[in-house]
Amino acid sequence: MASVEPTLAGRSATSGMHDPFTTDIGNEARRSGVSWGAVIAGAVVATALSLSFLLLGTGLGFSAVSPWAGEGVSAEGIGFASIVWLILVHIIAGAMGGYLAGRLRTQWTDLHTDEVFFRDTAHGFLVWALSVVVTAALLVSASTAIIGSTAQAGASAVGAAVTTGGAAMMAGANGQTEGDATGPLDYFADILFRPERARAAPDAGATDSDRTAMRTEAVRILARGWDDMSDGDRAYLAQLIAQNTGVSQSQAENRIREVQAQMEELEMQARQVADEARSAMAKLSLWTFLGLLIGAFSASFAATIGGRQRDSVHY
Repeated sequence: MASVEPTLAGRSATSGMHDPFTTDIGNEARRSGVSWGAVIAGAVVATALSLSFLLLGTGLGFSAVSPWAGEGVSAEGIGFASIVWLILVHIIAGAMGGYLAGRLRTQWTDLHTDEVFFRDTAHGFLVWALSVVVTAALLVSASTAIIGSTAQAGASAVGAAVTTGGAAMMAGANGQTEGDATGPLDYFADILFRPERARAAPDAGATDSDRTAMRTEAVRILARGWDDMSDGDRAYLAQLIAQNTGVSQSQAENRIREVQAQMEELEMQARQVADEARSAMAKLSLWTFLGLLIGAFSASFAATIGGRQRDSVHY
């Protein structure tokens, strides 16, 4: 009677032993395709390099600028250098982290080279993603600490200002005058109520408290609508100015127009500064996004190089 050769599974079952070949295939199929240890190690290295290079770039940037006119690098030069440095940081940090992840991950057997290439690329991308999240968390934490310190200092300054204001109010109650400005519109109120040369003859019957009340009322009128002042407010304000400075009604109205022109100029300057800040922030965001994309590509590509050297596989 001819003997029947048992199958591979039959041999394993009858002998009570596991075949190494089938066991390796089964384990490989069930094994996770991600080597998290290698990914975390690469992300830590990428994060450390990013922070180190950012600190180096910050130091170089501050050493290149100067508050004095005509000295140091221009703002355009600093902006261009910052963009180039930011991209280089993403390239170097991503490449180093991705390469380490590729070299440190486990060796995969019985996989097609395309699958190995995909897994190495995925490892590099995971390194980049994890390092970006960690770096962002560290930067947000540092920014929060700085903002908290600034807010605490501001609160102390406000408390000191309140104390000073209370002392000034008590001094005023005792008949003392305080010449310091109390708000951003007081300067313009000073312009409006400047005497017309030394020969000016203000209202002799007006006391210091009356003049202070008129100035306060003028500040309220300016704050209410200096850019679109009604005819009634303009005429009343001109009357107050004429009574307290010795100028004519028409000269008082000219003062109002001059002050309005100065305030409009300040507003335009503030709007220009805000627009420049908005434009700079938009450019920074776009270039940062581009740098992140370049860093992702760099990390993914470097991981394939590290994985190829790990397995000595040419694909």
